Amino acid sequence: MDRPLEDKVAVVTGASRGIGRAIALELARRGASVVVNYRHNAEAAAEVVAAIEAAGGQGLAVQADVGDFEQAAGLIQAALNAFGHLDILVNNAGTTRDQLLMLMKEEDWDEVLRTNLKSVFNCCKAAARPMVRQRQGRIINITSISGIVGQGGQTNYAASKAGIIGFTKSLAKELGPRNITVNAVAPGFIPTDLTAAMPEEWKQRVIEMTPLRRMGRPEEVAYAVAFLASDEAAFITGEILTVDGGLVMQG
Repeated sequence: MDRPLEDKVAVVTGASRGIGRAIALELARRGASVVVNYRHNAEAAAEVVAAIEAAGGQGLAVQADVGDFEQAAGLIQAALNAFGHLDILVNNAGTTRDQLLMLMKEEDWDEVLRTNLKSVFNCCKAAARPMVRQRQGRIINITSISGIVGQGGQTNYAASKAGIIGFTKSLAKELGPRNITVNAVAPGFIPTDLTAAMPEEWKQRVIEMTPLRRMGRPEEVAYAVAFLASDEAAFITGEILTVDGGLVMQG
C-alpha cells in the first residue's frame, strides 16, 4: 500500500468522531503517526487509536479543550514530546448551537466562536513555531460552506466558519516564506453527530439542492485533507477546497 505520509506526524483536533475520526484514520492509512485529540469522549478516542494501531500505524489520544489557549498549547507539546516533530495540523474541532439571532443566547454565540474559531488560533499559534524551525509544515482548517454562503439560524456558526476562511488566507501569507502551507476544506452536508438532529425534511431539501443529489461521507472530506497534507499539494496555499457535491454553486 502506498504510504506517502510515512514518517510524518499529524495532530487532528476533535478526532474522536465524525469527520475528525475519518481524517485521523485516513492520515494514518497513508503512513502518518496521528495524535487523536478529544475533549470529552476518551472511549471514542481510544477506539480511533486502536483502529490506527490495528492497521499497523501509530496513534496517541490526547485530551484537550482546544478552545482554551493553554490546553491547545499542551496538545501540540504532547505531540512534540511523543514524536519529536510536527508536520501536519488539522483543525477540525467544532460545535453548533443553532438559533435565530433574536433568540440566540450570548453564551451560545461565545461557545461556538470559542470552539470553532478561537481553537484554530490557539492551535496554529502553538504549532507555528516548531514548523517554522523545521521550515516545513501543513495546516488544514475545516471550515464549512455555511461560512461561504451563510445559513439562517446559524449566525454564530457561519461567522466562526467565515472567520476560519479569513484566518487561513492571512496565515498562508505569513507562513508561506517558511515553506508552510495553510489551506481549508469546506464540507457540504455530511451526516455526523452535529447534523443528526436536523429535521428529515430539511435534509431532503438540501439533497435536492445538491447537484450530485446525495449527502457526502466523512471519508470524502478526509481524502481532501490527506491530499492537502501531501507533497502533491506543496504548491497550494491559501485555498478553500469545497467538498460539497456542488451545493455551494446553488447559493
